[in-house]
Amino acid sequence: MKHAGAATLNALEPLLARLRALPGIVERTPGCFYRGGAAFLHFHDDPGGVHADVRIAPPGFTRLRVESEEEGEALLARVAAALAAKRG
Repeated sequence: MKHAGAATLNALEPLLARLRALPGIVERTPGCFYRGGAAFLHFHDDPGGVHADVRIAPPGFTRLRVESEEEGEALLARVAAALAAKRG
């Protein structure tokens, strides 16, 4: 599956800005976030729409669709909860 291209990342900029503001993750390359030394969140252009792969719980990534504002809000909520759980 292909990582999201520049056009997709530009469309996701409001969501990316909110993700950048969350404590505990760092954007190493556009749209690719890490927690500690491990990949945590990145985006894909998929025939079914734009999706985020996020490491919410072990062992691997969970794929979430982020085509709408509501889906973006759901992603933010799940990422924030996962980061808070790690800190707690």
